[in-house]
Amino acid sequence: MIVRSFKDIEGTDRHVKAASGTWESKRIVLAKERVGFSLHETILYAGTETSMWYANHIEAVVCTKGEAELTDHEAGKTYTITPGTMYLLDGHERHTLRVKEDFHCICVFNPPVTGREDHDENGVYPLLTEPEEV
Repeated sequence: MIVRSFKDIEGTDRHVKAASGTWESKRIVLAKERVGFSLHETILYAGTETSMWYANHIEAVVCTKGEAELTDHEAGKTYTITPGTMYLLDGHERHTLRVKEDFHCICVFNPPVTGREDHDENGVYPLLTEPEEV
């Protein structure tokens, strides 16, 4: 059993800050836990815009605080995301989040991330893996 708090993660290698300066993420469960998914608490900052494309991952996001405008570039639709709203990127959709007020969310990734990922120039997380245990 693993018990871990957000406070435990602050200031560790599990507390990742984007090179773009638009978000930070506390990586609560990672690939090295070998449970088939990763779990994060992420904050995207008010007034920022982040374009993403999870070409290698499926992501589910639940907003817990704040507000953002989500544009699905594949469908040409825009949604307002507020606390209690979930979105699922089950088709590897290219998308952009325009953050109106600090946007707090819980994210689940499959396959799990290692904690070393950051968005590349296309908004993609590379598919990193952990070495197999022997």
